[in-house]
Amino acid sequence: MTRAPGKSKQPLRRAKERAVRYGKEHKQATRQRIIEAAGRRFKRDGIDGSGISTLMTDAGLTNGAFYTHFTSKDDLVATAIADQLQAQNASIVAQAAPGRAGLEQIVRRYLSAQHRDSSDDGCPSAALLDEIRRCTDPTKQAYTDGVLMVIDGIAARLTPDDPLSVRTKALGAYAMMAGTLQLSRALTDRQLADELLEQGIHNAFALLGVEHGHSGPAM
Repeated sequence: MTRAPGKSKQPLRRAKERAVRYGKEHKQATRQRIIEAAGRRFKRDGIDGSGISTLMTDAGLTNGAFYTHFTSKDDLVATAIADQLQAQNASIVAQAAPGRAGLEQIVRRYLSAQHRDSSDDGCPSAALLDEIRRCTDPTKQAYTDGVLMVIDGIAARLTPDDPLSVRTKALGAYAMMAGTLQLSRALTDRQLADELLEQGIHNAFALLGVEHGHSGPAM
């Protein structure tokens, strides 16, 4: 039987295409694993206190694999900060309802005991703000862009028709909440720490104009 020209090469070509596609997907998945592991480690031990060797061990990889994905530790720091803020926006802001009801949800989720006690998976601002100010400009820009994404979600619920007009107010509320969370984490007196979170909720409601924010306990 005469075989059509090139037909025998088609399975091999498809196999190569699958290998290339798998290779890209695998590399992307590995890179994301490093980013997420670094984000948790940075919030636990600080940026300066987290070396490449530790970060790669957390990701289950060797040191030699680092430069396959990042040009430097600063590159990873900027990427991890952006990823952490995207995750925060997705888990706390994006899921909230529209309008003032959504503002109440955001405040209660942020200033909850669960968020305070889960620092590895929590707000990068409360954990790393002092270090971020000493980082490179790309890292500070990544942080700025990420925070504005979170802030704009708050502002859109505060004044849907003109969110930019209340961006500074939303940023002030976020700063107050981050400071409250940071201080609550530092206190050894659990009751006092819980009371501080509750007071922070009331303060945020007052700043944002949430009039019926006392309807339930912190989530």
